[in-house]
Amino acid sequence: MDPYLREEFGNAASSTHAYGWRAEAAVDLAREHLSELLGISDPSEIVFTSGASESNNLAILGLADGSSEPGHLVTLATEHPSVLDPCRALLRRGWRVTELAVDAEGLTDPLAFDQAIEDDTRLVSVMAANNEIGVLQPIEGIAAICHERGVPFHTDAAQAAGKVALDAVGQGLDLLSVSAHKLYGPKGVGLLRVRKRGRPRFRLEARQYGGGHEGGLRSGTLPVALVVGFARALELCVLEREAEATRLSDLRDALWKELDSALPGRVHWNGHAKRRLSGNLNVSFDGVDGERLLADLGGLAVSSGSACSSARAEPSHVLLALGHSPERARASLRFGLGRGNTPEDVSLAVARVVAAIRRQAGED
Repeated sequence: MDPYLREEFGNAASSTHAYGWRAEAAVDLAREHLSELLGISDPSEIVFTSGASESNNLAILGLADGSSEPGHLVTLATEHPSVLDPCRALLRRGWRVTELAVDAEGLTDPLAFDQAIEDDTRLVSVMAANNEIGVLQPIEGIAAICHERGVPFHTDAAQAAGKVALDAVGQGLDLLSVSAHKLYGPKGVGLLRVRKRGRPRFRLEARQYGGGHEGGLRSGTLPVALVVGFARALELCVLEREAEATRLSDLRDALWKELDSALPGRVHWNGHAKRRLSGNLNVSFDGVDGERLLADLGGLAVSSGSACSSARAEPSHVLLALGHSPERARASLRFGLGRGNTPEDVSLAVARVVAAIRRQAGED
């Protein structure tokens, strides 16, 4: 990224001078790398955005705006707010939305989508990996059912990209959202893959106008340094993915075992034990005031829900969808283990959490 922050200040859309040409070449190369790493056959199908939240809005609202009349959408009750909120916004415009339930482990059954799809279903949207409980949904099976019924499929892969294998063409991901900052890239850039050829056919209407950039779907000057950093970050994640997944699984399992040993019978695992991201652990604690617990853990970067909904006082909608009570949902912590974490970090986190819980219970 450094040259495009210090020396190369050209606008990638400026086609009349060398500064613009060099910036455009850097963006084109990043677009090619990203398409290769995500299994996208045509680099021009990538639309750069500010992140997956914008990509999700462009996919859902753009498709709705590109439709001649209101129709039907299908999604999951555990989706990210940047999927659920635009879906619910469409209800005010005459659309119908089906939010399918998940089981107690956070998984959905692909056959439920076959039953939910109707004659006027325009889109199905299911995230690849849940941002709170780390559960990996069977997106390839869902996409296959959608295509059999002639419905395009969108997946929010913000949490999955760089951590699990993604193949847009092979998995049937017609619309694919990714954020750079979720895979150690810079904040403020993401992408949406918009399939151009093949079936089922669909059309997106731009959500932002002013020059016709990014295939006419997202006008605006591209942040060249961020785009370059995005591609490099994903490249590094893919190179290290298998080894890092094993390392993080070991750390996560150690974290769980230490918590369970220190608080026997008082800590509960949330989400499927196997079909999940390696670095995610979401647990609930019995008899704990969740807000007080979070306040007592100021030195740890943990949360009780999504960062995008942390300003809201409500308990996690994901944990409620698993059948948890509001009290148990509030008394939950999401641990995200990443590249910089060590076994010493795990032990420190356990000590801090256990001490805080015991203080609440009057055991210290």
